[in-house]
This record gives sequence, C-alpha cells and structure tokens, in this order.
Amino acid sequence: MTSKLGLKHIQAIAPYIGGRPISEVAREYGLDEGKIVKLASNENPLGMPQSAKDAMLKAASDLGRYPDSNGFELKNVLAARLGVPTDWITLGNGSNDILELAARAVAQTGDEVIFSKHAFAVYPLATQAVGAKAIEVAATAMYGHDLPAMLAAVKASGDKAKLVFVANPNNPTGSYLTAKEIEAFLLAVPSDVLVVLDEAYNEYLTPEQRYDAIAWVKRFPNMILSRSFSKAYGLAGLRIGYGVAQPALTDLLNRIRQPFNVNSLAQAAAIAAFQDTEFLQQGFELNRAGYEQLTQAFDELHLAYLPSAGNFVLVQVGEDDQAGARINLALLKRGIIVRPVGNYGLPQWLRISIGLPEENAAFIDALKDILAQK
Repeated sequence: MTSKLGLKHIQAIAPYIGGRPISEVAREYGLDEGKIVKLASNENPLGMPQSAKDAMLKAASDLGRYPDSNGFELKNVLAARLGVPTDWITLGNGSNDILELAARAVAQTGDEVIFSKHAFAVYPLATQAVGAKAIEVAATAMYGHDLPAMLAAVKASGDKAKLVFVANPNNPTGSYLTAKEIEAFLLAVPSDVLVVLDEAYNEYLTPEQRYDAIAWVKRFPNMILSRSFSKAYGLAGLRIGYGVAQPALTDLLNRIRQPFNVNSLAQAAAIAAFQDTEFLQQGFELNRAGYEQLTQAFDELHLAYLPSAGNFVLVQVGEDDQAGARINLALLKRGIIVRPVGNYGLPQWLRISIGLPEENAAFIDALKDILAQK
C-alpha cells in the first residue's frame, strides 16, 4: 500500500542498497561467517590501521560528551596537508554526506542535475531527494564519463542546470579522466553551475595519473572536491569524508549539515589515518598486486573487463542480461560476496573489490568452477 504521506519525488526514490553483509549471507545460505569472502563494497582489505584504532580507543574515554561540531583538530590536519585554510573544509558523515549537502545547497524542484550513465548511484538519489530532474548523459564506449557530452547537456539546459557530478575514478566502472580533460571541463562550465569532483578513490591513482585537484579548487569558486576516509584509509565503518571548496560554498554546506554530523571516534581515527603514510602505501601496493592477480585470471578465462583506476574491477561474466545475477548467486552459495551492477545498467557484469591475495584466489577458484559448469 502506498502511503498518502510524503512528497511524490521522495516516494519515487529507490533506496540505496549496499553490498550484502557477511552475517546476512551466512544466515541465508547456512555458511560459516569465518569462511566467507566479501569483495563487494570496495572496502580496504587491510581493515583499519592500528594508528587509527589506538586513536579511536583513546577518544572512547570521552563519549559522554558531544563531538566537536566544527572538527577543529581534523580540519587543521587536513588543511596543513592540502594547503588551504580550515574554512575551506567541510566534514561529512562519509563523502556521501558531502554529495547530498551539495545537492541540497544548490538544487530544488525545477532544476537539473547532470551526471554520467554508469556513475555512482548516490548522484540520482541526491537529485531525487531535492526534487530536481536528473539528466543522465550517455557514457563513452568504455563506460566512462563523456565530459564534452556532459558540457553540452549543461548548455542545453539553459539556466536549469545547477549541479554536475563528476567521479574520478568512477565507481563502478573504474574509468579515469586525465587532468587535461577535467581542467578543460571546469574552464567551460558556466560559473553559476556547481561542479562536484568526487574523488573517493583518489588515493589508488598511480603516480603518473595523479594531479593537483586542490589547485582547481583555488581557481574555480564553483567547485567542490569530495574525498573519503572509507576506502584507502580503512574507516568505512566510521563513516567520514570531507569536501574542499572556497568559503562561500562551505558556508552554504555548513548552514544545512546536521550538527555533530561526524562523531568523535571517526574524527580521532581520521586524524591518525590521514597521517599514517606507511599504511596508505601498503594499501596502494596491495591493491596494485591484487589488480594484476584478478586481471590475469580474467585474461586466462577470456573474460572482458574494464581497466580500473580504483580498488575494484568490473568484469563481464556472460552475454545475456541475467548473467550478472546468475553468477552472483552461484558465488554467494560458495561464500563469495561480490557486487552485481544491474542497477547501474550493467546486468552482464560484476564488480569485484580487490582483496587480500588469498581472498582474490578464493574468488578466482570459485568463478572458474562456476564457469566450467555452464
């Protein structure tokens, strides 16, 4: 029964569905939790760094008090590394929070929000939540962002376009945009249209791929840079991210964000993790090795996959539109959790998060067995 309560654009939202928890899969298929491999949510297979655990436990002694709503210490650590004033930084309950705040700050019913097909599922959700119209632009042949086409959509909308989401690297496809492509886009977008550059996987870029996004924030007052502590820093369960923008934009975000939106444990852990360069490098190297392990197996199995700049690989597991769901179910029954991406318009594909070597191997063995039985 449809409730008579609620706005129509809210009722139309299909809720975000995350990767399935290990405990849920264990219950459903009668499996031992300890033997289940989860490669579904792009989490850091190393878990949380010890430095962050220690900082979090220390902060736990004062949980009877509210967290610092302004995040003074964390903002200072971020500002020192990034080279911006602290009032250019907004803390979020995960980087999702930053994306949603951006939509709430600039868009409403009658406006348009532009993003690429096969881009992060939160973009259309954030758009629908504010009653704006989602403009999904066709992706490139390699399932990446077509920035010229997105720019054309901005210009075609007249004054209706208020926000553009650009993910680099993109989830779930792993596609990568060069600095030259992004800068050309920023230069061409009208100054009254907000561009959110979503860099949740930025730390996994190779040295050759990296660029100075902070320099763009300093040049373009209509840009927000969004980053996360959930992936490379291993803090997914604490939900913390941040945005960087010029003060006029951060002022807007702070007017609408929830008070105390980032808890004390998350702030303490993020301060430690952000400064733990050894852990970050270890995770980067593990990810590159895991990428080679997975893609070599896909080559041996003659499976198509997309080059990825993130900590996951998108692989095509069949030709029919039931292939992704079918192989996913077979993997679940073997205790391997991956991510079907039919909701992204990619029903023939699965997204595989890069895990520990033994986790990757368990997935590869299970996949080989399943494909051999077809």
